[in-house]
Amino acid sequence: MKYQELWMGENTRIQERYDLAMERIADIARNGAGEIPEPFAGYFESLARFVGQIEKLARRQMREELEGLSLEELQALNQSLYADILPENYEHSYANPEYAARFLGKDLGPLLAAFYAQLRGCIVFAFECRLEDITILCETLIELIVMFEEEIPSAKRVRDVLYWFHSDYTDVTLPYRIREQLDASLSFARDIIMESDLTDLRYLYRFGEYISDNELQIATFLNGLSKETIEQMAATYTEGYQKGFAVMGRDLSKKRTVGIRYELGFERMIRAAIRKFAEMGLESVIYRSAVWSVTQTPNRKIGYHGTSPNRQYDYDHRYDAAIYMDKAFKERKIAVLRTAYESYKKEAAMYAGPAVVETFGEAAFQPMNKAAACALSRQQEAISLAYMNESMSVINQYIPGDETSFTIIAFPVPEIGKDFEEIFEETIRINTLDYGQYQEIQQNIIEVLDQAEYVQVTGRGNNETNLQIALHSLNDITQETNFENCVADVNIPVGEVFTSPKLAGTKGLLHVGKVYLGNIQFQNLRLWFQDGMVTEYSCDNFVDPEEGKTLVRQEILKNHDTLPMGEFAIGTNTAAYAMAERFGIGEKLPILIAEKMGPHFAVGDTCYSWSEDSPMYNPDGREMVARDNEISALRKEDVSKAYFGCHLDITIPYSELGDIRAVRPDGTELWVIRDGRFVAEGTQKLNEALGAV
Repeated sequence: MKYQELWMGENTRIQERYDLAMERIADIARNGAGEIPEPFAGYFESLARFVGQIEKLARRQMREELEGLSLEELQALNQSLYADILPENYEHSYANPEYAARFLGKDLGPLLAAFYAQLRGCIVFAFECRLEDITILCETLIELIVMFEEEIPSAKRVRDVLYWFHSDYTDVTLPYRIREQLDASLSFARDIIMESDLTDLRYLYRFGEYISDNELQIATFLNGLSKETIEQMAATYTEGYQKGFAVMGRDLSKKRTVGIRYELGFERMIRAAIRKFAEMGLESVIYRSAVWSVTQTPNRKIGYHGTSPNRQYDYDHRYDAAIYMDKAFKERKIAVLRTAYESYKKEAAMYAGPAVVETFGEAAFQPMNKAAACALSRQQEAISLAYMNESMSVINQYIPGDETSFTIIAFPVPEIGKDFEEIFEETIRINTLDYGQYQEIQQNIIEVLDQAEYVQVTGRGNNETNLQIALHSLNDITQETNFENCVADVNIPVGEVFTSPKLAGTKGLLHVGKVYLGNIQFQNLRLWFQDGMVTEYSCDNFVDPEEGKTLVRQEILKNHDTLPMGEFAIGTNTAAYAMAERFGIGEKLPILIAEKMGPHFAVGDTCYSWSEDSPMYNPDGREMVARDNEISALRKEDVSKAYFGCHLDITIPYSELGDIRAVRPDGTELWVIRDGRFVAEGTQKLNEALGAV
């Protein structure tokens, strides 16, 4: 493989250090950690055995021996590599902070669990032949072993080792992360996709990710689809990307690379997409979701990946950065980030933006909060948020937001249930609805909304929503609009109209009975707003209300004390809602589709963050002027106060929706939706799908 040839040269300079580290750790695997007292000897012996697996794996990969294994042999290898963190074994794994705290002590246990979780990244490093990454982790393991051989160290000493490990090697881990997102020569995944026989499912095990039944079944299913269907799926995805540039008035011809993010199993579609992007003059860069703690985003995988072997494991380690996050580390990371982008500024200038394929249908995940898991302090949360803002400023310097675009599309996975194939076919239909028809209907909605001073949204039945959304004033309604007419370009499927609300005057309660956000299903989620800012919040996921508040703060507010309402939108895809109701999958749909199935409200930045000054025009020629709010406007004075680095959509489904009324300055009302049905002139066709459920 070309990728292996690339790394043969890269590995030459590290080979001696790698061999020495492997020899030292192999001795412990063979003879035990006799000089270390229990229970710590058991921990280090377990890690040494794991490293032994990695050394053997890397050797076989470099020699290309894995390609000769049968499907059954590859499945057994995959299972053995991930066995320790699978749900049935996790309760007795040193990667489990709770187990580690119980057996290794409440102070040392969580630190050692976090290090083991990072060490497990060696699995993908071995598949990618990245010996330097393996070496620096193993050298740190040896440093810990030597420390414990001398005496049982304090938690502070262990934390210091881990702190300096992450800090010192940030100039290795972070630049590589930037490189793999921009440099098309790092072709590990693309080589697999383009060169493999995709009807031979052994190819899935070449990525190094955990492979579940989902990946095997989706790959088998796609292999059974006609070439025409695969081409249609790929065309919808790639043409949406191209349309995004056209709609935003940006020049795609100046770009040379596109970043593909997807979930394993969709390789047949991705292969077709790579070819279609090439026809646009774009080379596909396909990079893995982050492995290093310093480059990960909590509870979010950015890049290609397989099904998680254990979502509780991911949840337990989402804040392992608490071990090293402080102001000095933040400053070092920003400096390294800036240097890395300067090194790859040519590649950054050619980058057009991400093209994302999401999946949906996994069973709801109910997380368990563990006291032993690492957690950010309030001070660390503030430092992390400061890094996010500062890093976006650096990134925008090299990849200006007003020169790029994106697209996102979603498909179900077999875990969604017995109706998987029907749901998949229906999703393809939903993704290819008539662009022009929705554009016209949505323009009728905008004509009503542009007369309003504010919009009133209420729930029905058990839904307690009662929100007033303030709109910006329009100077000339013939030339300006408050709402973007969004069809099927960057966000597939159609359709919605959306705006950035004026914060002053936006107030009330947003309530949703059940909503799936990220990997977590929230029950009776409530957010209260005053002048556009979240003032209170709750959910019923836990018996203890405080645990529910903590979950909302972490997963929705992203550890901010408050967030503004960055978007108000009305979803118009009643066909998607009808599909959800027909198959009973409404709670499993991703935000991408769910946001089109009713009004939705985003907390965080506006849809135009970092590109507010770039004009945006609707198909009727009017400029969409509501690109800013009172918070984002602060960028003109102090950019650190303008952005939050997050944007999360929360949808009220039609079944819980009462009314949407546009209230004019004189107090008269125009109805868009009444009792959950569209009533504005020219929108009644949307009710046909609603009447079918």
